[in-house]
Amino acid sequence: MTVQQGTPATASSLARAIEGYLLHVAVERGLAPNTLAAYRRDLRRYQRFLEAAGVAEANDITRHHVGGFAQSLADGDDGGSPLSLRSAARTVVSVRGLHRFWALEGLCDGDPAADVHPPQAGRRLPKAISVHQVTRILETARNDTPTGLRDSAMLEFLYSTGARISEAVGLDVDDLVLAGTGSEGPSLVRLFGKGSKERIVPVGSYALRALDAYLVRGRPALVAKGKGSPALFLNARGGRISRQSVWTILKSVAEKAFVEVEVSPHTLRHSFATHLLDGGADVRVVQELLGHASVTTTQVYTLVTAETLREVYAAAHPRARG
Repeated sequence: MTVQQGTPATASSLARAIEGYLLHVAVERGLAPNTLAAYRRDLRRYQRFLEAAGVAEANDITRHHVGGFAQSLADGDDGGSPLSLRSAARTVVSVRGLHRFWALEGLCDGDPAADVHPPQAGRRLPKAISVHQVTRILETARNDTPTGLRDSAMLEFLYSTGARISEAVGLDVDDLVLAGTGSEGPSLVRLFGKGSKERIVPVGSYALRALDAYLVRGRPALVAKGKGSPALFLNARGGRISRQSVWTILKSVAEKAFVEVEVSPHTLRHSFATHLLDGGADVRVVQELLGHASVTTTQVYTLVTAETLREVYAAAHPRARG
């Protein structure tokens, strides 16, 4: 068996710590080359996610980072290709083993992955947050700096359109469609989903106002720092913002808004669908808005709203419980 010994002196602290674990499992467990290659692939993906989120040391990793990475795997929100349930579960197992080793070796004060479990087979209900929680997040994001205007526009846009994070960060300014004569801003957006399938989605008034403020007062300051990117949402250097950066921004804003549940960009997509159905939208309309190929995928959200109805009924009806 061939084992990669060591890492270059210029490698990051995370890369060196991961390589130490890979050497350990190769020697102590005698893993087959293909199994070791799968471990390395999984943990390099985890490393890229952490570094994109601004984590430089193993001891800086929190449960939110591990949970956010686990959530992102099925949708490719970490920047990689979407994984099947089985592959996502294997990746989470690899990450849990890594953190267990780091904790035993004293590289971390604790094990932030101990309570993060691999996804289970079967029907998994999407995690949505309440309208009140979404509102708190969106209101907390508002401020008048260029990056603050961007963050507000970006989060309002995600909740208003139900866009996947990959669709949102891939947008160019030209993908915004004007409503027509007399319009003060875009009222539709052209999204490119899985398989480059195009769909047109309305943009609500709150998101329109946030986008208008960003395009007029925020984006020009950011684009001046780069090379004239056509991207709608820009980072602080004037380039296209990354999925990982949006995840980090949303996590920070949610914490400031005292939203204590785990939130990711996909949470806003789930909430968009759930709140539409709660408001009486037809499931096939929601299917089109989400860009689902099959209505069966969208119907999972109806289980969420049915569960809400059961909870409200049980709490409110005088003869619901005997």
